[in-house]
Amino acid sequence: MKKLLAVLSVACCATVAAWAEDKADCLKEGEAVKAFYVTDVTGPSAGEKLCYRCKYGSRPVVSIFTKQMNDKVAKLTKNIDDQVGANKDAKMAAFVVVLTEDPEGQNDALKTVASTQKIANTPITTFDGLSGPPEYKIAKDADTTIMMWVDGKVKVNESLKASELTEEKIAALTKSTSKILN
Repeated sequence: MKKLLAVLSVACCATVAAWAEDKADCLKEGEAVKAFYVTDVTGPSAGEKLCYRCKYGSRPVVSIFTKQMNDKVAKLTKNIDDQVGANKDAKMAAFVVVLTEDPEGQNDALKTVASTQKIANTPITTFDGLSGPPEYKIAKDADTTIMMWVDGKVKVNESLKASELTEEKIAALTKSTSKILN
């Protein structure tokens, strides 16, 4: 039994260390965000491939990269969408990037989420591939990554597993938008 506990303890520590190392490789505060292309599903350019990073330029931007649009990600998206609506004078923008091996297969579900949640200011897009744009260094084990930038420089970069996207974390991330508005 002691050997089993020792093995489990080592395995747990190795997993935590690998997760921390993976996060350490991500974009850091102050680093530049690069151009990348997505397919717009619910925004003003629905059906088109475009670069929202390019379109939004130096504006304050929230980008949510996720491997699955579940209820928690939908709630986070709605909260950020409300922030964008409330900060139009500051030209705040946001977009969601669903990382998937089947971009076209996501469209109906994403349109339903946007409609059900009444997401009006935040395009939901798809990116072909689970790892996302290489220059963004999205943590491999992250289910959702939230990046916020202004003037093309990262201010917030949070990589989360699905279990870490709690109600409290959603509230904290929503509040973090102040870091790109000042």
